Amino acid sequence: MSILLSIKMKEHQRYEIVQRLIKKELSEESARKLMGLNSVRQVRRIKKRVRAEGLEGVIHKGRGRESNRKLDKDLIQKALSLIKEKYADFKPSFTSEKLAENDGIQINHETLRLKMIEAGLWKCKPRKKNKKHHAWRARKDNYGEMQQFDGSYHKWFEERGEECCLLLSVDDAKGEITHAKFDKNEGVVAVFNFWLEYFQKHGFPLSIYLDKFSTYKINHPSAVDNKDLKTQFERAANQVGIKLITAHSPQAKGRVERMNQTLQDRLVKEMRLANISTREEGNRFLENYIPKFNKQFGVTPNEQTDLHKKVRPEIKKELSQIFSIHNQRKINNDYTVMFENKFYQLKDTQPTTVFKKDTVQVEKHLNGKVKINLKKHYLKYIILPERPKKKIDVPLVALTKNKPDITPPKDHYWRKFVINPKKQAEKALTKI
Repeated sequence: MSILLSIKMKEHQRYEIVQRLIKKELSEESARKLMGLNSVRQVRRIKKRVRAEGLEGVIHKGRGRESNRKLDKDLIQKALSLIKEKYADFKPSFTSEKLAENDGIQINHETLRLKMIEAGLWKCKPRKKNKKHHAWRARKDNYGEMQQFDGSYHKWFEERGEECCLLLSVDDAKGEITHAKFDKNEGVVAVFNFWLEYFQKHGFPLSIYLDKFSTYKINHPSAVDNKDLKTQFERAANQVGIKLITAHSPQAKGRVERMNQTLQDRLVKEMRLANISTREEGNRFLENYIPKFNKQFGVTPNEQTDLHKKVRPEIKKELSQIFSIHNQRKINNDYTVMFENKFYQLKDTQPTTVFKKDTVQVEKHLNGKVKINLKKHYLKYIILPERPKKKIDVPLVALTKNKPDITPPKDHYWRKFVINPKKQAEKALTKI
């Protein structure tokens, strides 16, 4: 087959322009413009080749030849063998990174994608049609202005360990992971521990963007009208001055949602290569993984100011109290408090005056300790081994700082006082 049969339309047009140039129907500058070239020198070179070779003179000399930058076939085969052995379920971009990092093989991710498709190791997914358009919200300007927070339940350690939850916060302005931690669940204790660690590293963010999970928001219909109904997390966040913003859809906090999807692909495979199978090992792995991940995927914020509020020493002392589980209880007539099926007997001497029926705040701290708070004083108590015998009343009017001496003389007026005269008379008759 003659090479003339494979000449493109563009090359035919160039040949006609050069012919007009040779006949002096066009100037070299006009020919340059018609051919879309950058310099007149290129026009002269093509003109010289057409005079020598005719129509073939407009064909690029590299046509039909192998590229000087073509990858070695043995290198491609070695890469494909490694993919089958170690990176079978890795996506092309991630595979390209790991081949360069672990095996010293440099192949562009797009080239690798084509080779993986040819070898049947990767299948192109059809482009999805967007059912609904979601407008992108502009990023916040400053670091620390908003943290997007979410918990992701997943088989993070695959079959090597049990399913757990990755708690993750992403800065809205920088798109970086600010803190991540593997825990059992997304309950209030796990979330409290997560944010206490965050505050220690960064300080208090201005706001946290999260979903309507029950740890963060009361979703009962009556909560719409009753603004006082708050979760433990809402109460604690309000006390330290952090604004909570609840999203009405996953797309609203899409940055942290997409980050979780990325980590479910990349982080799972990174931990597989490192043979990590427990939460403790995973959390140690995250300490080195997060800075590397942020360097690759983080963005530059519009402003360079860090809006995190510093944790002042006086607030730092109160954090364990603020981020504990609070419950309201009433003091019984025998000066006991019931909490989680245990009875706490208040001691005779207390740092403040305690009356029966007083409402106290029972705090269960993250270390498991239970404290009973009244008027910002922690009351002294002992835990009873069993449920106390029911008593109508205890003669103590109140518990105070000093131990009360309440042994009255035999002729004290209350000893003579008859509660029920009829019943008292019946007792006297039985004694006779």
